Amino acid sequence: MSKSIDVTALGELLIDFTENGTSGQGNPLLEANPGGAPCNVLAMLKRLGKNVAFIGKVGDDMFGKQLTEAVHEVGIDTRNLVVDKEVHTTLAFVHTYPDGDRDFSFYRNPGADMMLKKEEVQEDLIRDSKIFHFGTLSSTHEGVREATRYAIDVAKEAGCIISFDPNLRPPLWNDLNDAKAEIEYGFSKCDVLKISDNEVEFMCGTTDYDEGARMLQEKYHIPLVMITLGKDGSRAYYKGIRAEGKPFLSDKTIETTGAGDTFCGSALNFILEYGLDNLDEEKLTEMLTFANAAASLVTTRKGALRVMPEKDEVLAYMQ
Repeated sequence: MSKSIDVTALGELLIDFTENGTSGQGNPLLEANPGGAPCNVLAMLKRLGKNVAFIGKVGDDMFGKQLTEAVHEVGIDTRNLVVDKEVHTTLAFVHTYPDGDRDFSFYRNPGADMMLKKEEVQEDLIRDSKIFHFGTLSSTHEGVREATRYAIDVAKEAGCIISFDPNLRPPLWNDLNDAKAEIEYGFSKCDVLKISDNEVEFMCGTTDYDEGARMLQEKYHIPLVMITLGKDGSRAYYKGIRAEGKPFLSDKTIETTGAGDTFCGSALNFILEYGLDNLDEEKLTEMLTFANAAASLVTTRKGALRVMPEKDEVLAYMQ
């Protein structure tokens, strides 16, 4: 049976307030950028011509309306975007350091994205998808965790490729042991893992990333593991093959918000085009190189969801 949706993602949709200069009185000016990792991934896939859908929840407030419009505008299917009448849209305040790195403060106690219920998940949408993608922000609290696990079960049963990006945000967890347990749950379910260097350190207790990847594949039998290494590029591990993608460093980098999601969307696009069965070192290197270039491009722009690069732009940048 052919499926009409390339990727469906479940998770958070929120406003990223990012610093954008100072006022005449010397106060920081904040720009309300639409964000949330799963939707950023979908926005990149949509830019690359794929059919994508989102499952999540926003508040019935000005930010919820802004997010719904933004997601709609970039072409993401919003039939399973639920509006919560009681709880406000989640807000994240992003502080960017001079080197482009950042810190997050979340206003989410509770936030609408946490209120998604199992019975609000549209099964048919998942069944009609080739890839199902998720992170851990939809596993920080009991109700939305149940909804996430239910969606993963439906996706497994429907034969979807399962993609997971832990996207660890320590401030959102009451106890980091809970975060560890939920990330391990994600490991046990996924076929494709996109994980950052600091998350490998957190989960595997090592800065030897080859060793970390070996540990993960040995224990959880994940077919494809991709590790993003920031300024050092990225690596992929698949059936005993190790591939490396060189970084694209730009002197125009403003902030790194959305870089990992752009990388992830680009990699999933590659899997949609080539499958997950017969990758070799050459193909993996090609995948990483394109994903690194796309991620680097997005760091030269404010926000992520609305400013994902086109394929031709990325190819030109690679030249």
